[in-house]
Amino acid sequence: MKTEVRNKTLDLDFTRTQFPALGKGFTFMDNAGGSQVLGKVIDRISEYMLNYNVQLGASNKISAEAGEKLKQVTTGIAALVNASRDEEIVIGSSTTMLLRILSLTISQQWQEGDEIIVTDTDHEANVSPWKDLQEKGFNIKIWQVNRKSLELEISELKKLMTNRTRLVAVTHTSNVLGTINPIKKIASAVHEAGALICVDGVAFAPHRKVDVRDLDADFYTFSWYKTYGPHLAVMFGKYNELSKLDSLNHYFIGKESVPYKLQPGNFNFELTYGLQGIIDYYEEMYRHHFNGDDLSFSGRLSSAYELIGAHEEKIAALLLSYLKGIPEIQIIGISSADAILRVPTISFIHRDFKSDEIVEKVDQHGIGIRFGDFYAKKLIQALDLEDKNGVVRVSLVHYNTIEEVENLITVFRGIF
Repeated sequence: MKTEVRNKTLDLDFTRTQFPALGKGFTFMDNAGGSQVLGKVIDRISEYMLNYNVQLGASNKISAEAGEKLKQVTTGIAALVNASRDEEIVIGSSTTMLLRILSLTISQQWQEGDEIIVTDTDHEANVSPWKDLQEKGFNIKIWQVNRKSLELEISELKKLMTNRTRLVAVTHTSNVLGTINPIKKIASAVHEAGALICVDGVAFAPHRKVDVRDLDADFYTFSWYKTYGPHLAVMFGKYNELSKLDSLNHYFIGKESVPYKLQPGNFNFELTYGLQGIIDYYEEMYRHHFNGDDLSFSGRLSSAYELIGAHEEKIAALLLSYLKGIPEIQIIGISSADAILRVPTISFIHRDFKSDEIVEKVDQHGIGIRFGDFYAKKLIQALDLEDKNGVVRVSLVHYNTIEEVENLITVFRGIF
């Protein structure tokens, strides 16, 4: 199958027709801030509101149908990330909120003086909930990025871990650097030290297949609104770890109620049902590009993501090649476009311009890029980029085209 994938290219006509907003004539290149929404997702949300908009758990027919529909979606999400059971899927309003819920519950198992390790590359969603535990007597350690390579080195993590380390919080992919961290190797080192690993996958999930069992992540989170869906998020947690957590729901919702005990007020039904449209999209992408349907769902998903990765590597290579040719520009992250090493979230600074000055000039051309720290404040501070007003970030996804990147480069040539 890998040979077959290598001989295929992503059909951009098929892809772009799946996203209604792409017909506006605007170029969306701030996708790491929020991707466009699939038409299939919009249709599913409408379908739920029109046909199943009742409270769950009632004895009537519509309530039973609604419950079954949502159960099917949860099963689909579990398959999407390769969870071992549906109960390992926690739906919430945002990655930030889910990680806050996790920090509040899991910290009740720990003792004063226990340690949590966070990085200086993460979005604050996977930093603040852990750093705030200092108020309860926990010690917070910082796994610092190598200032030259801009990579997190496992050897440095091992120096930080002790027998009091309870959890390591790390991003799968930096939303500034675009670098894909070796989570499987990091998880192995963390588990060897007797600790747990919590992974923020927000900047990774829109681009590559998430396999929580292969990664051996204890907790893994990402946001659906950056993954072609609605404003909603998901947290995977190993069942044996979720079952240990206290309930944050009503007093009569006990510890055994996984995952409901971590979903106070329940989850948003119509938006959750909309997520089926994302699963349907990957299935249709496979069928559109390949003959036969003999692969497992995991196999079909892998093939779809290989197509996505190959296309994203092409458009990233075009932009990175241009940026590398400008002496005044410094790419913040690795300069390789290799899909194994990075996603097409590309950041840079210019010697003679502040980042906001560049973006505001690009705005005039109907192209949406962005500047700032992107809530990765510790990283921007560590790299001394605050005076530049952060970085210029061009965040591409698979529905972006070579022509769009070429147009952006043309605009850049008129600025630099």
